[in-house]
Amino acid sequence: MQTMTNPAVDALIARSNRLGADPKNTNYAGGNTSAKGTDRDPVTGEYVELLWVKGSGGDLGTLKESGLATLRLDRMRAMVDTYPGVEREDEMVAAFDYCLHGKGGAAPSIDTAMHGLVDAAHVDHLHPDSGIAIATAVDGPELTQKIFGDKVVWVPWRRPGFQLGLDIAEIKEQNPQAVGCILGGHGITAWGETSEESERNSLWIIDTAAAYIAEHSKPEPFGAPLEGYAPLGHAERRAKAAALIPTIRAIASADKPQVGHFSDDEAVLEFLAHAEHLRLAALGTSCPDHFLRTKVKPLVLDLPAEAGIEESVARLKELHEEYRRDYQAYYDRHADADSPAIRGADPAIVLVPGVGMFSFGKDKQTARVAGEFYLNAINVMRGAEGLSSYAPIDEREKFRIEYWALEEAKLQRMPQPKELATRIALVTGAASGIGKAIAQRLAAEGAVVAIADLDLQKAQEAAAEIGGPDQAVGVAVDVSDESAVQQAVEETLLAFGGLDIVVNNAGLSLSKSLLETTAKDWDLQHDVMAKGSFLVSKTAANALIEQGLGGDILYISSKNSVFAGPNNIAYSATKADQAHQVRLLAAELGEHQIRVNGINPDGVVQGSGIFASGWGANRAKTYGIAEEDLGKFYAQRTILKREVLPENVANAAFVLLSQDLSHTTGLHVPVDAGVAAAFLR
Repeated sequence: MQTMTNPAVDALIARSNRLGADPKNTNYAGGNTSAKGTDRDPVTGEYVELLWVKGSGGDLGTLKESGLATLRLDRMRAMVDTYPGVEREDEMVAAFDYCLHGKGGAAPSIDTAMHGLVDAAHVDHLHPDSGIAIATAVDGPELTQKIFGDKVVWVPWRRPGFQLGLDIAEIKEQNPQAVGCILGGHGITAWGETSEESERNSLWIIDTAAAYIAEHSKPEPFGAPLEGYAPLGHAERRAKAAALIPTIRAIASADKPQVGHFSDDEAVLEFLAHAEHLRLAALGTSCPDHFLRTKVKPLVLDLPAEAGIEESVARLKELHEEYRRDYQAYYDRHADADSPAIRGADPAIVLVPGVGMFSFGKDKQTARVAGEFYLNAINVMRGAEGLSSYAPIDEREKFRIEYWALEEAKLQRMPQPKELATRIALVTGAASGIGKAIAQRLAAEGAVVAIADLDLQKAQEAAAEIGGPDQAVGVAVDVSDESAVQQAVEETLLAFGGLDIVVNNAGLSLSKSLLETTAKDWDLQHDVMAKGSFLVSKTAANALIEQGLGGDILYISSKNSVFAGPNNIAYSATKADQAHQVRLLAAELGEHQIRVNGINPDGVVQGSGIFASGWGANRAKTYGIAEEDLGKFYAQRTILKREVLPENVANAAFVLLSQDLSHTTGLHVPVDAGVAAAFLR
């Protein structure tokens, strides 16, 4: 890539960002834009014609110059003479690499030909809901003529590739008055001689289609309202969603564990409340960007909103078996000897009337985006049904894209997932100290994390340090309150679609002798750590067992669970309680493949909420040292003479949760730099 800025590139980036920032124009990571211009060849010093086009992957709304592929136009257009025909058009994608100009940049996408071969300085290919509604209407060609006249031309469905680029180039040449086209079953393409003209033409097509749909659509595009299928109240539907999530995640994860996203968007609820939703859902999505992320069709619970949890769970499991058989049959109908292996027969989208949509993917962002794409599909179906009837591309064409060799190659190039990818963690007391360090380490290793703390603001701040809501969320919890624990677990389920890891870290300590310790002191510490750990483990275990995916419960206990020291009877007794909970639960939950282990830290002063709240001052007084020297003091009494930091405990937590210790349960790992009196026996 050239280091100096080119005005054509600047205009392209600005236009792309504007178009991609508005969801009415295109879906996330959908569509591509381009510009043609000249730049100096660093070898010859001569000016050459270039094509700058959004590369494979990335998102228009956040596109930067590094996301562009830059190609020599003369070489790319010469490919027309060597094109072997539509049966071998995939070979042309590899040939794009021999047209690249300069270093760096993104890999050319399958749509590169569309941009390079069309005789216009600027080209936009987008996936607007309004445009796809026309593209998927059974009478799409007639609607295109009626809505746009001769300014927009209908292009029959063709899989993206070199031939589609040739088709659009020919249509533009034969229709000089046209500003763009509707791509059957797919989206729109527009062009212009300036960046401003191309953007203006794109928006005109999108807005004109939307206005026509709004003016001419029938009142009930999804059919008559269904009795009993109206949305539940907000609190009721979220409670039902949380109750169903473990079952639904088990359904989505039968072949491979997935992370989930829940949406009760008004458009989803409206779709599910009307008579035609089952018929339309069975037709599947149409735009390639849609069904590559949502699969060809969703799983839809065919029960009314008022159906009970047990009835819903039982029916969802029946429907899952039907879905898997149906998907396997779809694969078998169309696969040949060269097709990639089946990638799994579980749904990516599950729809529950009155409640909402559950979407799944390899991480939270993928799951969320899959849900956004199905919402796009609902909008498309509304538009197409409102004007005539929805007619997506046929099943064979969907299979050709879903199991395309080029798509498979793209999947194979993706980096290997991190150790804790797809795992969902709930860490209590995670706004500071050990809990915060554990949450950060789990997120760094690929997990998504709910940071639970008594202080919601601090929990949210700690989550923000990790990243946005696709990586971590903050939730409030008083672990001694059963209803608060239930709510925290439900919020975790709703945020990430399930639960795999529970870290019981919340705690406090009052450093007092036996005679100074009151019953209130005793109850407070036992309520938070002994009772709190019990409540969190019990509530979480319900979800872990229903998911059937195994899981981990980790207790952050203490050296004091096995070591008798002065002036901490309540704290040490409750830590001993936690330590035995590890053994008891390991024995009880093992049949469900749930591992239960513990960590016994000692002397973790830095960042500790416990030490900052008075424990540190009291311990320092007990030992006759300054409070700021407490960490060093603890280090000198260890065998290794090392201070224990929150990160050291987090490292141990990661090891216990990793596959390296997949056959270990009921274990306590000391993280105390070596305290002989606390050696486990």
